[in-house]
Formats: sequence, C-alpha cells, structure tokens
Amino acid sequence: MSEQRIALVTGANKGIGYEIAAGLGALGWRVGVGARDQQRRDTAVEKLRAGGADAFGVALDVSDDASVAAAAELIADRAGGLDVLVNNAAITGGMPQTPATVDPATVRGVVETNVIGVIRVTNAMLPLLRASAAPRIVNMSSSVGSLTLQTTPGVDMGPVPAVYLASKTFLNAVTVQYAKELGDTSILINCGCPGFTATDLNSFQGVRTPHQGAAIAIRLATLPDDGPTGGFFDDAGPVAW
Repeated sequence: MSEQRIALVTGANKGIGYEIAAGLGALGWRVGVGARDQQRRDTAVEKLRAGGADAFGVALDVSDDASVAAAAELIADRAGGLDVLVNNAAITGGMPQTPATVDPATVRGVVETNVIGVIRVTNAMLPLLRASAAPRIVNMSSSVGSLTLQTTPGVDMGPVPAVYLASKTFLNAVTVQYAKELGDTSILINCGCPGFTATDLNSFQGVRTPHQGAAIAIRLATLPDDGPTGGFFDDAGPVAW
C-alpha cells in the first residue's frame, strides 16, 4: 500500500457521489470515480483533476459481476490497493411506487443495484481493504429506511418510493451483518444518511446541496481507528434503526 490514501466511490460521476470524491480528493486522497457511463465518468474525472484532485476513472456497473471484478483488478493495478470504499450508487425505480402496484421487475432492479450491488462491490474489494492500515466502508443509506421513523406517529417520510425505502432498510440490515462478520478486523463499516438532498434521484426536490449531502460520507470515511462500526449516522449523529 502506498502512503497516499486510496478511495473508490461508486456512482461518483454526479451528485452526492461526485461531491464525496471531491471532498476526499481535497484531503489529498487518490480517488477512483466509479460510474457506468464513460462520457460522464471522464467528464467528472477531468473536472476533479482541474480542481486539484488526484482522480482516475473506474468503469463500474454494480449490477454486473464481470464489471465489478474488472474494477477491482484495475484499482489493484493502478492504485496498488484500497483504503476506503463508498457504496453510493443507487436508483429509486421511479415514481409513483406503492407495494400494491409496483411491478416485481422494478423491485428486482432496485434491490439489484441498491443492495446486491453493494454486496457485490464490497466483497470484490474486501481483499484490497484487508491489506489497508485503516480500512473503511461507507454505505450511503437514507433515514427513509429507518423502521423506527416509519412507524413513529406524526413523522411524515414524504412521497418516497416504497421499494427504494425498503431497499435502504435492507441495506442497513446487511451493513450490521458485515460489521459483525468483520468485527475481528480493522475494517469499520457504517451507513450514512445524506439528508434530503437535491439530486436527479429525487428530481432535485431536496433542500440540501450535494456538497452538504456528501459530508457524512467523508466523516465516516475518515473515522479514527477507535471509531464506530455497524452504525447508522447523519450529520446530527446516530439515526434510529
């Protein structure tokens, strides 16, 4: 491993993912910009480099085994290792979306990206992360996935797509299980909620900027060795499960 910290951010060509990459780049890290679309990926890398970040593109479709395996090989070859993985890539599946009307194909697509994709990428990157002196995994979740908040009287989660909401609950549960499995390692893994951020994921209806939304991921990516693992956090602190 080189002395320079290495990070991979999935879905980093725009929005919160791009700002996470920019924030880590500003810390002097080398950042892999994971994205499916080559043109958008290249544009993001060029912009990050113009801003002084040490960024490189990583062709990455989190729903494809071969793509993820190739990404792991590329990072090993180009960066020599990996210190931080930020699983940011996600889809909503579209609106409106209720359990009684949603197409099962939509459910499969959302879970494939938002949950299975996280598992696929995490498992492919674990050998590299295990070799890091201070490995961190950040899974970008959302407070809409909180069962506590969903069932608290008077709490309005808004018009959130039902399957997207459930996928974040699923992701939270998987993160806890990873934390248990990796408990005897130095890997810290946590979920982060960016808040109601204006991105194309919600048709730019959020009240926070992508820069603000990226802050929690950057904080969790830079946790000290005695930091928490298996937790769920936003800018204000722990989020109820």
